[in-house]
Amino acid sequence: MPDRTTQEKQFTIIRVFDAPRETIWHAWTDPDEASRWWHPREVVTPRESVRIDLRVGGSYEYRMIAPDNSEYPTYGEYLEVVEPERLKFTWGNPGDLQAEAPVITVTLVQLADGKTEMTFLLEGIDGQPGDDNVYDGWDQAFAILVEQLA
Repeated sequence: MPDRTTQEKQFTIIRVFDAPRETIWHAWTDPDEASRWWHPREVVTPRESVRIDLRVGGSYEYRMIAPDNSEYPTYGEYLEVVEPERLKFTWGNPGDLQAEAPVITVTLVQLADGKTEMTFLLEGIDGQPGDDNVYDGWDQAFAILVEQLA
């Protein structure tokens, strides 16, 4: 397996949520919650498409549907699960070689004011604000999560 920590293609998004860490953990790990925000704006993730087997070696999958009815199936495997502070998993298409798939690490830190700081690191894909692609898609998903928490 390649050493993903040395890959140059990566980006980070840091968000502070007005919710305790356990709530944000639940948003990442409960299929009912995930289906509400695992997609950019104007896209939906049907609840019946979300499956989560939350354990190291377990997998998850979901399907996003765009307004033009194009579908985007997504699949990954969990590499690290440390409740409620850290998730690390591959992120790609069903059938992709997981050893070559991008890796997402989500770190959740409980702040003194009851809020949670999330650091989202995606290794294996370039991204930047305004790319109208992966970065913006995740950024929009996190904005949807903020709205869900309100």
